[in-house]
Amino acid sequence: MERYDFLIIGNSVGAVGCIEALRTLEKEKTVAVVGEEPYHVYSRALLPYYLDREIPLEKMYYRPADFYRRMGVTAILGRRATGLDTRRKVVYLDDGRALGYDKLLLATGGRPIVPPVAGLDLAKENVCTFLTLQDAQRLARFLGSARRAVVLGGGIIGLMTAEALCKKGLSVSVVELAPRVLAPVVDEVTSRMVEEAFSRAGVTVYTGTTIGEVRGEGRAEEAVLTSGVTLPCDLLVVAVGVVPRVELAKEAGLAVNRGILVNERMETSAPDVYACGDCAEVYDFLLDGRRVLPLWPNAYAGGRVAAFNMAGVPRVYDRATAMNSMHFFDLNIITAGLNAGEKEGFEVASRLDPAACRYRRLVLKDGRLYGFILVNEIARAGILLNLMKEGVEVAPFVDKLLKDGFGYACLPEDLRGKLLVRERMG
Repeated sequence: MERYDFLIIGNSVGAVGCIEALRTLEKEKTVAVVGEEPYHVYSRALLPYYLDREIPLEKMYYRPADFYRRMGVTAILGRRATGLDTRRKVVYLDDGRALGYDKLLLATGGRPIVPPVAGLDLAKENVCTFLTLQDAQRLARFLGSARRAVVLGGGIIGLMTAEALCKKGLSVSVVELAPRVLAPVVDEVTSRMVEEAFSRAGVTVYTGTTIGEVRGEGRAEEAVLTSGVTLPCDLLVVAVGVVPRVELAKEAGLAVNRGILVNERMETSAPDVYACGDCAEVYDFLLDGRRVLPLWPNAYAGGRVAAFNMAGVPRVYDRATAMNSMHFFDLNIITAGLNAGEKEGFEVASRLDPAACRYRRLVLKDGRLYGFILVNEIARAGILLNLMKEGVEVAPFVDKLLKDGFGYACLPEDLRGKLLVRERMG
């Protein structure tokens, strides 16, 4: 049986964070990574650009092609972990192999949600999801012949897909069950700005409805909405969301809620087993509680913290929170923290410039910043994030945070110096 000092299940950004940190601490010990996809680690944020043929496959690599060799990592790609025995410290693969480990990181990510819709079957040739490189390659096969696409889901993935298909010349409709797109992520003003951007590009957005039935023999030909509208389609993309992949952990008896439960050292309930990324519930410092935060920066940081603790060097990950960076047509959007409103006991300060298509929204409680949304003024997002992480009392200068050209110069001098020093220190 093959045995490794450090074994990682999942080959994405959390794995990279773990590998890079391990190699700063442990130069000689053995490291292996198991990836279900047969590809070198790549950036999923670039999938729309790959679909649009703006970048080739090698440009999607999250690290150079020699990454595994340079890091001294055994890459076992195109293989799926099917079982975990935490007592014997063994992971079983779908090809019958058993891999032993001393320390294990679960970075299994998430999987697309497929709702129970009559006639909706991913086995149909023109019904796709859009989460992996394989999904993008499957979608690309329809771009030469498809004329009309329906995207089920008005979240980040659904809208990214709709934009990519629109730019390829397809007539695109987006169907979203909520009253507005991006509802869990942004406020009503931002949702409206996004919907208007898609409308200007020729994409039709249906909100407050969903697909009740998919019609067609062997392929999707029509999507019948619960509102009564029927949408003809040559391509149907299911993008209603992602759920953590916790099956391996759950079957092994690890503590699981929505995601795999971890403490601030990224330790699971099983000895010598850690978890990070989209599959894990981590500590959110703004909520003072745990939740799934399926974000690349959090996955990378969680992988690094796990690596330090796997190597016996204590570290905690206590600065995680929600943060999204999005680009749709002519809109650049960054959100972080809580998307709360006055009715939830928070205060909101905002500034909207419709002519310039710019918007800035701050969420505050007890004088401190708990969240923000920036639309087309994103250059200083890092400053706002630092103010949140440091728990700075911003009430005395909140008006300056809303100004055009906001930057460090707008902050009180003593605070400016403190934040700049910490930023330089990383």
